[in-house]
Amino acid sequence: MRAIMAFGSFLLFLILGPTVFISGCERKASSAQKTESRGSARSDLWRVYDQSLKGAKYIDLTHTLTPSIPVWKGFAPAKFAPTINPETGQPYTYNKDGFEATHYDLPTDQFGTQLDPPAHWAPEYPAIDELPATYAVRPLAVISIVDQVVKDPGYHLRRSDIESWEKRNGKIPGGSVVMVRSDWSKRWPNPALASETVFPGVSLEALQFLHEERHILFHGHEPLDTDTTPKLEGEAWLMHHGYAQAEGVANLDKVPEKGCLIAIGYPKFAGGLGGYARYIAICPADWKYGVSVGEVAEAPLPKSDKILQWDNKLGIRVRK
Repeated sequence: MRAIMAFGSFLLFLILGPTVFISGCERKASSAQKTESRGSARSDLWRVYDQSLKGAKYIDLTHTLTPSIPVWKGFAPAKFAPTINPETGQPYTYNKDGFEATHYDLPTDQFGTQLDPPAHWAPEYPAIDELPATYAVRPLAVISIVDQVVKDPGYHLRRSDIESWEKRNGKIPGGSVVMVRSDWSKRWPNPALASETVFPGVSLEALQFLHEERHILFHGHEPLDTDTTPKLEGEAWLMHHGYAQAEGVANLDKVPEKGCLIAIGYPKFAGGLGGYARYIAICPADWKYGVSVGEVAEAPLPKSDKILQWDNKLGIRVRK
């Protein structure tokens, strides 16, 4: 039987000629090349990390969440408390239970450093959990209006400011994140910031230029609102056209105008209309601010001489 099968294979080769054999070899070679290519792609990304990201400078652009940070008067204040064991009615403790946990009473998802999805104003557009995973890492451009704000505390970014930035740095990359630096956040966490009616913003003209002509992913700003117009025309336009935005951003004074990336993270609340976001700027290794991998203890993390303890006055855990 084996001889017959072998002869049949030989006869098939004679009838069809070497094309079938060669084609089969090409398919195997192609498959091997694809496998090698996939492996190469993986190692290429690892090389990107080893050669660029590992030595890069990382800068946190995020405010720490506490019950006392500025929040719009239309939202109730936040409250933090130790998590209660429902069986005993008592908080979990390190001594008794071996762990502790925190209960967060957050009356709004518009709190602290944020990522606003368009569903915040327009329910026909995506909520926070519907934003694509491709938001994770993007080129970062920082446009400063600090000098203008010194003269006019209510100054709003204009198209001309963007064009001036491009004359120095080149065209803003499509799909990038543009952060507007005003240094407004230097007075954070003064709760009075939330009640100010004059603060730096971003004009509708600038937003339309960034999205419709430069095709950015989203923009961000330091204050908790986009603009000071009576109906928040800039934010309204963004949300009703399917665009997200960042608010309450910090430390933009430590980031160069161009050349950095931004890492974007946020909780994935079902149907969420705002996000407690974490933004990290990833800047060149020779940049003067930030910290690189290996410069701080990471795994294991360092032990502190001071112990985390609940502070009733502050309403958070602090090290004492």
